[in-house]
Amino acid sequence: MTSTPSRLLAAARAAAAATLIVGAPLALTGCGYNEFQSLDEQVNASWSEVLSQYQRRSDLIPNIVNTVKGEANFEQETLTKVVEARAKATSIQVTPELARDPAALQRFQAAQGELSGALSRLMVVSERYPQLQANQGFRDLRVQLEGTENRITVARNRYIKSVQEYNVLTRRFPTNLTAKVFGYEVKPNFTVQNEAAISAPPSVSFDKPAPATAPATPAPAASPASN
Repeated sequence: MTSTPSRLLAAARAAAAATLIVGAPLALTGCGYNEFQSLDEQVNASWSEVLSQYQRRSDLIPNIVNTVKGEANFEQETLTKVVEARAKATSIQVTPELARDPAALQRFQAAQGELSGALSRLMVVSERYPQLQANQGFRDLRVQLEGTENRITVARNRYIKSVQEYNVLTRRFPTNLTAKVFGYEVKPNFTVQNEAAISAPPSVSFDKPAPATAPATPAPAASPASN
């Protein structure tokens, strides 16, 4: 027959276990653990969308380049820069670690910004070719590119906001204590100002400079009249 002290000890252990079972989720919720899980998933989803839109743009470029090549005397330097910028952007290996490495994210952003700039210049230069502007295939590709650029902007803004919310939770008390316990660190983010400067298209003027006028040659001095 079980003694009274043994029954009391067993009851105490059962009560403690029940308290842990009920209290643990409440404690994790109060310390922000569940919020970390939610925001981390949100950041990952936003990052995936950014990559998807950049890939969509990259897939459009070969068709755009091939269409433009059909235009006689199109500026080869402009096409070459687009092809080189695309090659540079796609050469960066996209891994889950990339978004967590500030230096790698900066290189990725710079490469995508250079590609944006090269494409912007291509669109500007193409305006001087009426036959190209009349090409229905080129017009369709241009519309697709513009739509993709808009989606890139939306996806990047969502990612920036998601990372900001996650980083605030990581730094804020008392959830910063949870971050330390579970190893949640501040995530690097896109820098909007830097990419805006990189992707700004150069100013292009199609006006031919006026020919330089040669300086007027001074008239020879008149010889003194002879008496």
